[in-house]
Amino acid sequence: MTFTISRRHWLATGIATGVATLCPMAWAQSYPNRSIRLAVGFAPGTGPDVVTRALGQKLGENMGQPVVIENRAGAGGQIAAQFAAKAAPDGYTLLIADVSAISIAPAAFSKLAYDPAKELVPVSEVVRTDFILVVPANAPAKTVAEFVAAAKAGKDKVNFGTFGAGTPGHFGAEMFAEQAGFKVEPVHYRATGDAVSAIIAGDVQAAFVSTALATAQVKGGKMRALATTAPQRSTLLPEVPTFTESGFPKADFSAWFCLFVPAGTPDSIVAALNAQVVAALKAPDLRRQLEEAGFTLLGTSSADARAMVAAEAPRWKKIVQATGFRGD
Repeated sequence: MTFTISRRHWLATGIATGVATLCPMAWAQSYPNRSIRLAVGFAPGTGPDVVTRALGQKLGENMGQPVVIENRAGAGGQIAAQFAAKAAPDGYTLLIADVSAISIAPAAFSKLAYDPAKELVPVSEVVRTDFILVVPANAPAKTVAEFVAAAKAGKDKVNFGTFGAGTPGHFGAEMFAEQAGFKVEPVHYRATGDAVSAIIAGDVQAAFVSTALATAQVKGGKMRALATTAPQRSTLLPEVPTFTESGFPKADFSAWFCLFVPAGTPDSIVAALNAQVVAALKAPDLRRQLEEAGFTLLGTSSADARAMVAAEAPRWKKIVQATGFRGD
């Protein structure tokens, strides 16, 4: 984008401090003037995709420009994160990313092709979702206590399905097993649908599935819910106890989803996008859609989002190191 400012304009306005002073104002006044790409690292129909499409539609309506969703699925969100990290910092490439690609991946993969701390800037924490420990519908365990007792009694490791190595469900299983005193064997699936199918079919013994994804499957009788990682019971599954109620208060992990832009994006654009996200999340139709899907809506300030992301990195690093996992 090029701005041409005549000498007459400089004199008339009395601006003599250079283009650098004017640029933020110009960016803010003209942004956006074309379509915006919003990338997400998961396939259509998944929880992250639902959030991305709902937010993207509302942003497009409010900003007056199309927001085009790009599903760059794979590697626990890393493909989309790398794409956004290397994009031009002009506000026209955005990213919805979760804890996996931002806070877990740097600790779990030594050859990560992007540096989220240096190449991506948080705009706002959009939503959070907690996790449900699920087992196949015909599994013998009906409570966490029964599940743990069977896991300890068995000679083999308990196989947990995951939505990919380095995801919250992967390390959540490791955390829970360590607390409960049994061993797990993670079974990583490339696609969310494949992991869900494996749970339903009984190909794996358990999994941590987001509340957003588990609700319909549990209500449909396709899998059984044993406990939620949330601090309170979910209004969508009120009969499912918390892990604290079940005797495991340290199983308190969740997945957050933030809007990011490439590092170097003008502060004025970050501020404009933050204001748009906050406004979008106040819309009753959007709130209803995402809350019914199992998400907790946030819409934090950019400063709060940055602080949250910064705090999550060391927390998950400790968790990853405790498991000894290396993805390379």
